Amino acid sequence: MKNCKFLFFILTTLLLTTSTKLKAQEKFGPTPNAQQLAWHEKEFYLFMHFGPNTFTDLEWGKGSEDPNVFNPTAMDCNQWARIAKAAGAKGIIITAKHHDGFCLWPSKFSTHTVRESKWMDGKGDVIKMLSDACKKAGIEMGVYISPWDRNHPKYGTPAYNDIYIQTMKELLTGYGQFFELWWDGANGEGPNGKKQVYDFKRFQDSALSYQPKLIIFSDIGPHIRWIGNEEGIINETNWNLLDTVGFSRGSGGPSTDSLNRGNFNGKAWIPGEADVSIRKGWFYHEEEDKTVKTDKQLFDLYLKNVGRGGNFLLNVPPNRKGLISAADSAALINFKKLRDAAFKTNVFKGATVKNNKNEIEICLATAATFNTIQLQEQIKFGQRVISFEVQAGDSEGSLKKIASSTTIGRKKIIQFPTVTAKCIKVKITAAKASPVMGAIAGYLIKM
Repeated sequence: MKNCKFLFFILTTLLLTTSTKLKAQEKFGPTPNAQQLAWHEKEFYLFMHFGPNTFTDLEWGKGSEDPNVFNPTAMDCNQWARIAKAAGAKGIIITAKHHDGFCLWPSKFSTHTVRESKWMDGKGDVIKMLSDACKKAGIEMGVYISPWDRNHPKYGTPAYNDIYIQTMKELLTGYGQFFELWWDGANGEGPNGKKQVYDFKRFQDSALSYQPKLIIFSDIGPHIRWIGNEEGIINETNWNLLDTVGFSRGSGGPSTDSLNRGNFNGKAWIPGEADVSIRKGWFYHEEEDKTVKTDKQLFDLYLKNVGRGGNFLLNVPPNRKGLISAADSAALINFKKLRDAAFKTNVFKGATVKNNKNEIEICLATAATFNTIQLQEQIKFGQRVISFEVQAGDSEGSLKKIASSTTIGRKKIIQFPTVTAKCIKVKITAAKASPVMGAIAGYLIKM
């Protein structure tokens, strides 16, 4: 692989003065479909765990809670959407139904819903309110629908699979287009003491029949994967590829290492989404107000998920009033300010670029100081780069290695001790096929 002839294609949006002619490219290996490509571009969006657990201080509700415990006193989904938009988040995924079975919409297939609560005299619908708010703010919306239901009397029987499909249909046909459907693998006992045998094949086929452009998340996709932890960190080596044959969702899924790294020769394009909560827990608990992650902690996570080719799903749970708390909001807005400042000035802009087989040479008119380089592959042609190194110096003859890493994918952000240089070389040291590169940028990030 190291001896193959490399062809590099640098997008002209950031760098650019090169005479290399772009040649027609063939796809190599698994590649993303149109919806997956659009998903990759979202990069960052919010998760919102909200329901009876918000008011009982539980993380996993028992399903026997009185619906009246759900009673947000100042519910404002427009506030959620405004803050998400201001934070640069591209959307919100809401826990429409968690394991306790409580539905945030008045489902016809359950008696454990907002309709049975005293909130808004039983006439409220969180999903509609959030859908309207997201549309107004110009962001997208997704839904988490737990297959596990600790309340429904039919759970643990074949009839429940039909009921679950009907609840999905209500959501996926009644509130507009969603960008993502989120499944986890939890499978415990219902009120009759039995576990459910989920028919995920029917679930998947049904969901896609209602919304063909939907992206579905689980530990085996089919479109995007869990990254094997809830810490928001993807491995430095991250393939957008995964083998799913022989695996099932939940306890039968791939190893956490495989989920975190992907598979080198995986047969399907299933990129990783990194989920983590801004707080210690997933639902709001007042005693956790002091555990809110700082803007710097969030930026560090961004480098370790988006900067390693994945997407960042950050849980920000509304409080008992039905609002994003001030501490969470401040951290989000300051996180956006950090990102804007960090990536404001591309010091490679206007450079001359030379492509020499397996090397990209960046020549600056005057020396620049930087400690971060951002690389991209044009993933519509597949993921090809196995490893690379970065060199820098005052001239082509004085280049020294300053950094190295593995895989690039949709985006790779690599950091190193601050250097000042006129010449920079990105050398692909191993690849599956001729790399098709996107834009390269350099930054001086101060924290």
